[in-house]
Amino acid sequence: MVTVSIKWQKELFQGVEIDTSQPPYVFKCQLYDLTGVPPERQKIMVKGGLLKDDADWSTLGVKEGQKLMMMGTADEIVKAPEKGPVFMEDLPEEEQAVAVGHSAGLFNLGNTCYMNSTVQCLHSVPELKSSLTQYSHSGRNNDVDQSSHMLTIATRDLFNELDRSVKPVAPMQFWTVLRKKYPQFGQLHNGVFMQQDAEECWTQLLYNLSQSLRSSGSSENADAVKALFGIELVSRIYCQESNEESSETESVYSLKCHISHEVNHLHEGLKHGLKSELEKASPSLGRSAIYLKESRINGLPRYLTVQFVRFFWKRESNQKAKILRKVDYPLELDVYDLCTDDLRKKLDAPRQILRSEEGKKFGLKTSEKSSDPKDNDVKMSDAKGTSDGGGEPSTATEEGEKETQMTGIYDLAAVLTHKGRSADSGHYVAWVKQESGKWIEYDDDNPVPLREEDITKLSGGGDWHMAYIIMYKARTVPM
Repeated sequence: MVTVSIKWQKELFQGVEIDTSQPPYVFKCQLYDLTGVPPERQKIMVKGGLLKDDADWSTLGVKEGQKLMMMGTADEIVKAPEKGPVFMEDLPEEEQAVAVGHSAGLFNLGNTCYMNSTVQCLHSVPELKSSLTQYSHSGRNNDVDQSSHMLTIATRDLFNELDRSVKPVAPMQFWTVLRKKYPQFGQLHNGVFMQQDAEECWTQLLYNLSQSLRSSGSSENADAVKALFGIELVSRIYCQESNEESSETESVYSLKCHISHEVNHLHEGLKHGLKSELEKASPSLGRSAIYLKESRINGLPRYLTVQFVRFFWKRESNQKAKILRKVDYPLELDVYDLCTDDLRKKLDAPRQILRSEEGKKFGLKTSEKSSDPKDNDVKMSDAKGTSDGGGEPSTATEEGEKETQMTGIYDLAAVLTHKGRSADSGHYVAWVKQESGKWIEYDDDNPVPLREEDITKLSGGGDWHMAYIIMYKARTVPM
């Protein structure tokens, strides 16, 4: 770290830290937060001329305490006339953010699109933001190490900044703490930070938050992440050779959609993902044997996450290769047939209530749905008005909030896509549904509104962006 001062117009900013292990573009993002001058407009004088985004700090000779000169104009706010309509630009920034209808974008700090897209998807979960808001600097106990605690604080602060800002946010503190907690995200190649796997970032961040929030001592936060994302699986494990059989229960944060030449649809991939083979010691045979593991869902989350298993390790190239096959996914997902008999019995009554409510809404006669969940998947053009989430599926309710029941039916809420041929290269983007029902494409610092029909075109089959992680929100009914 090198601490410098920055002279810009009539202002002098002292104590500005430069992390010389990161490219100058990251430093420019810091100055954008201080001055409002976008990185592309900044002209910073250093030895040999203007500071370039990809320059090597070691050749520039920047010294501790040095004063640097910056030129450039900040984004201007247009003033409204004294008497007349109030323009959005004249509102305080937090009110502007509400008026825009979506949160801010995130600057790419050098191959950090995997991180940005993960943050945007998880940031769209209001209950997670609520739990983080209740987490304090003094909330850490002995069960949580300091780096985990600081990552949770950084996540909370970044979520808050995204909600308050209309300008792109530079996630400097979050990225620094993420790399300290999980050093694999700080890997360098030729002095440049490497692209990482978004699924690994998603999994690690969620695990970190689950540990911190569970240990925060707040009753509202008890197992908050598990309640939001945890899927309880009951598995039957049996060996055909020896007739040995056992069962196990586990909690996971996502389902896997396995992709093969037989899989054309998400539901088919999920069924494949709930079956697996494993080799382990057989007590009766006295040697290793093949066991079949068949799982069923016995507990549903408020937000159901699915990972498309698109990457596999290719020995010839010694890297993760990508399966490009097209796998369609619906706007509405019904997981009833993936559940245990016990859970189905609990879902039957709420599902009947939901069918009755939606039938009345559209003036239709209530009828039983097809037993094949694929027939119940609603196409984008038919789903308007049915994907409002049906209320928050709370089990432990806040004061004044009604309890709701799960139905096993989910509405698409976010899609994280990957474009490219390898998990460790290419580009990640988040596509997030807003509370208004509109979709926003978050391509780093550039949020763009989209039509609903654009979202189902991300199913693969070529070199375009294709779904890698998708998140569904539970549709519920009042108790």
